[in-house]
Amino acid sequence: MSNKDYKLITIFGGAGFVGTQLVQQLAKENYRIRVAVRRPDLAGHVIPLGEVGQIVPIQANIRDFASVTRAIKGADIVINLVGIKYQSGKQTFKSVHIEGAKNIALAAKEANIKEFVHMSALGADINSDSLYAQTKAKGEQEVLKLFPKAIIMRPSIIFGPEDEFFNLFGALSAISPILPLICADSLFQPIYVGDVAKAFSLAALGKAKRGTIYELGGNEIYSMRHLMQEVIKQSGRNNILIPIPLWLAKIKTFFLQILPSPIITIDQLNMLKNGSIISKEAIKSRRTLKALGIRPTTIEAILPSYMWRFRKEGEYEKLQNI
Repeated sequence: MSNKDYKLITIFGGAGFVGTQLVQQLAKENYRIRVAVRRPDLAGHVIPLGEVGQIVPIQANIRDFASVTRAIKGADIVINLVGIKYQSGKQTFKSVHIEGAKNIALAAKEANIKEFVHMSALGADINSDSLYAQTKAKGEQEVLKLFPKAIIMRPSIIFGPEDEFFNLFGALSAISPILPLICADSLFQPIYVGDVAKAFSLAALGKAKRGTIYELGGNEIYSMRHLMQEVIKQSGRNNILIPIPLWLAKIKTFFLQILPSPIITIDQLNMLKNGSIISKEAIKSRRTLKALGIRPTTIEAILPSYMWRFRKEGEYEKLQNI
């Protein structure tokens, strides 16, 4: 099939954790894919995921409306996956989650885009004590105001080989016999990155309800304590979990968050405290993975495939189990 036979889709943030999975899935469909990122030179890993010329990284900064417009020009579908976990320089929650989302929605509207799918987060709430959650919610509002038929996806903690949750605590388990347990009773519904990508792919294919906010999570609800115990189990360690009061964790984090790439911030502690599980309203109104026909993948099925790297025997133990 020649390139001109493919429809064109622009994915902002398409070289990231979720984006790479999504590009791989959409490459199997009839799409040419523009991967819009700030640094195209760092997005070369997505090019081999499709046929020659099918996937093209291009430069775009969602804070700049002109570059967003260029990235969208001629596209049939637009997906926005851009988000940040902490603020740094001009990359603030407001500039990325609100203004950036607004720029993409406006450009999509002006270009008469057929489908627009936007990444938010489970727990997005304008009344939250987390600035991340506040700006995600305000970003949703801006998107729906400009593009009422937009489809918004709110995933819980996303897990997979390159995740920032299990890998972080797995690495800590390998270097310290003691692991801090913060917000032990907070509840989460971890979701596999492949399932998130599948949800976005189906939305792009027109198989999701327009103008709808979907809440994405796995079948199981886990406490933070249970997730940390799973980290220890999958890492093959005997770490001791030490409960840390939130107020004390915030004092320590106050100093850690000044690092260029902080391990954790006070805002993220607030997110942990609040948890992220699918609402009863979303289940009742069929705005979940089940409504999209996706059966959630369990953490037990995926974690062993990459958490082995934190075991004492590492690669050797993995080979022994093959």
